[in-house]
Amino acid sequence: PEGANFPWGGPAESPDMTFSQLSNNTSNALAADARSLNTLKLQAGQNTKESIKEAAKQFESLFMRELIKSMRDATVKSGLLDNSGGDLGSDLLDQQFAVQMSGMPGGLSDLIARQLSQQIAPSDPNAPPATPAARPTGKAPAAAPSPVASIKASGGQSQFVQRHAADAAKVEQDSGLPSGYMLGQAGHETGWGQHEIKLKGGAPSHNLFGIKAGTGWTGKVAEVTTTEFIRGAAQKVVAKFRAYGSYEESFRDYARLITQSPKYAKVPQQTASAQAYASGLQRAGYATDPEYASKLTRAINLTLQLQRAQT
Repeated sequence: PEGANFPWGGPAESPDMTFSQLSNNTSNALAADARSLNTLKLQAGQNTKESIKEAAKQFESLFMRELIKSMRDATVKSGLLDNSGGDLGSDLLDQQFAVQMSGMPGGLSDLIARQLSQQIAPSDPNAPPATPAARPTGKAPAAAPSPVASIKASGGQSQFVQRHAADAAKVEQDSGLPSGYMLGQAGHETGWGQHEIKLKGGAPSHNLFGIKAGTGWTGKVAEVTTTEFIRGAAQKVVAKFRAYGSYEESFRDYARLITQSPKYAKVPQQTASAQAYASGLQRAGYATDPEYASKLTRAINLTLQLQRAQT
């Protein structure tokens, strides 16, 4: 939000305007009117469903305006009204057409709104923890974590981050991977410590990242039942996972995998944001869950918030 000085014209609006008033102003504004973007900034800061819907509608109107403009440019002109005044009138009319055609049920704005909602939706502390998914065997570097919106965390999530913060910090110094990203992924993989991989007999494997034991692994192994997505369908399978002597070893092995394996060569350069990092891991095949990137993004953002609160 940029304060109460609303520069979109007309009488001076009160700083106490309701969202519906702001929404009406934006809805009636010309598509691509730069002044109406200030309204969108104010609405976006409210993080409400209405603000997301209105922002999505405005994005659609911008797209529709360009589409109409392209159609008009491709139309054969008669020459009778080809002058600067006619061009201005046509452009204004096209803008209003774009506004009127936007926001229809089932349109592009619905898709944009869903995408925006997924990106800023807080993680649900009551949601069932994830089970270990398909993992490879391999490493990566980093940049500064990006700021995130406020997310409500449970006591178990906060305790998990505190418990492993020191180990993650040590590995961050050596590998360059942000500790918040590693802690967030470890929390997601283990259900924030509630579903860690166990050795036969119940002893901890200290495997916080669900890394599988491939043919090159010579250490201890834990065999557990996990969920894999095969051709888009979730199936239960028995898989072998690496076991470590401590949680620090788990962090270090994960860092080696992400920073040294050719499979994840691009991931270390995608630490500018949690979403970019999580998407990079999914594209590289870290897990078979088609929703892995969005789930991991929420877990990392939650961890970054907890880290700021604990410092």
